[in-house]
This record gives sequence, C-alpha cells and structure tokens, in this order.
Amino acid sequence: MSIGDLIRLLGDGHYHSGQQLGEHFGVSRTAIWKQLQKLEAMDLPLEAVKGRGYRLVNTLDSLNGAEIVANLAAEPRQHLKRLFVEDVVDSTNTFLRERFRQGAGHGEVCLAESQTAGRGRRGKSWSTRWGQSLIFSLGWRFEGGVASLEGLSLAVGVKLAELVEALGAEVALKWPNDLLLLVDDEQRKLAGILLEVTGDVEGPCEVVIGIGLNVGLSDAGRHAAGQPAGALSDVLTPPSRNRLVADLITALVDLLPEFERQGFGAWQAAWNRRHAYAGQDVRIHDNSGDYEAKALEVDEKGNLVVLVKDERRALTGGEVSVRPERSSV
Repeated sequence: MSIGDLIRLLGDGHYHSGQQLGEHFGVSRTAIWKQLQKLEAMDLPLEAVKGRGYRLVNTLDSLNGAEIVANLAAEPRQHLKRLFVEDVVDSTNTFLRERFRQGAGHGEVCLAESQTAGRGRRGKSWSTRWGQSLIFSLGWRFEGGVASLEGLSLAVGVKLAELVEALGAEVALKWPNDLLLLVDDEQRKLAGILLEVTGDVEGPCEVVIGIGLNVGLSDAGRHAAGQPAGALSDVLTPPSRNRLVADLITALVDLLPEFERQGFGAWQAAWNRRHAYAGQDVRIHDNSGDYEAKALEVDEKGNLVVLVKDERRALTGGEVSVRPERSSV
C-alpha cells in the first residue's frame, strides 16, 4: 500500500472505515492508522466520523494516465511517446533529464502529484500541495541548436495563457516565465515555467519544459508561496486536471515544431499584449546591482526592453529579477 493509493481512495468523497481500508489494502488497521497520521502534515485535512470512517475533507481529482490519453486528439497523441504519472518525484524536470541521459525523453511527459525538490527560475522552490496543482514536464529534441531557442519560455507562456483564458480567467505575463492571475486589482502568481537545455550551441539539443500551475490552493499553500499566489479556483470552477493536462500537451506539441521553424517572433505580439508591466516603473536586480527603469516591450528574441533614464536596454533571461515599483508581486 502506498500513501498515494490511500489518498486517492479517501479523496473520493465517501467514508471508509479502518476495517474496510485494511481489507482493501491487505494490511492491519494499525498500519492504516500510521498512514492516516501523515495526511495532515501533507496539508490534506482528514475527517473522521464515528461509525462511518474516514475521508478527506476535500475531494481530490486524481491524475489518470488513461483518461489523459483518451482526451487527446489523434495528432497530439502521435507526438506523445510516453506518459509517466508519478505519486512523488524529486522533480519532474529532473525525471525527464534522466530519461534523456538514457537515450529517450523526446515527446515524453512526466506528471506528479507531489515533488520534493521542485524548483523555479534562479533556484527558487515551487511549493505544491498533493492533488492541487499541475506539476508537468515535457521533453523535446531540437535540431537547430541552443541559439534557436531564444524566447521559447515566453512562447510557452503565451500558449499557457491562451489555455487559461479559454477557461474564463484573466491573466497577464510577467517576464520571463510567470503567469499572473488578475483578481480585482491584484496580480497573483498562477504558474511558473522552467526550461532546462542541454546540447550543442549549433547542433541538436534537448529541452525539458517544466510547468507548475496552481489549480487549487490552501491557506497554507498561499502562506508558503511568500508572494501573492493564486489558483484557478479563485475565479472559476476548474475543469478536471486530466482534461487540463491533455489540453496542455496539445498546446505544446502544436507550438514546438512551429517555434523551431519560426522562432519567437511569431509569438512576440501575443506576449506583449499580455505584458504585466508594460509602461510601468520597475526595479531590476542584476549583476550590476539594483536600479529603476521603465518596462517597455519584449523584442523578437524575447529580451525585455527597458528604459533606464534615456537609454534603452535589452535584458536577457537568467540575469535579472524584475519587480514593479510599489508592489510585492
């Protein structure tokens, strides 16, 4: 019996007695009780009713590989070489990087209910609660070299924004890799994107595209985020996570071959239309220190163009941290 199997059963909305659980998993009631003690620590509150049994306070929409594949149309299904659905991994990106080292990886997707070493840009952690997020990575091989991938994370951001907007949410893009949920006058981080590239500057290279998207978010999760954090459930009734995964796979396998042919320029205007800080004063931190600037637009390479006094500068990804003046986002 894994903790994941127990969570999936208790998250179905029905009560299950200790005896029923023990019989189902072929273990003692004591073994069940020890596993139940772990759930509160995982931010999964448990409800116990005498004479009825146990269930999770909140029902869970568990990831299911067969359901995801069933939601894919024929063409994206052809691009999907393998789908891994894991209970817990250290990082879905790390999982697929290892697959590439083994000679596989291209067209493969790894999903996890939880990860122990999830990370975002510049080494920041990505905190997630079991069953409440999409923790997603896709591996892809490009022939044009690392230089041809300029702006790819921004193009992925555009496709992710389009997917969320189709659900009825209003979003903005924060350079270079965040999706912000707009709720009243507040911007809340909804999703982050992390690309990891290995290979030649001019030859074949391998990319792992990691996406973390908050579908639901507990109070503890908001507190752990350390910044205004949002979830789809803040503004709408989220669809099945399995449906979301299928739509995300479809969006990305549509994007990636086109990006290899056209580069970021084809998505530049769409990104700039959603630019969270266009025309705003921002504070930038890079290797030269902290300074103020006015955010303008992103260029055809995905660089953020800013105005520092009267000088235009193009900022490259991985070097700067942009914060709007008088905001904690």
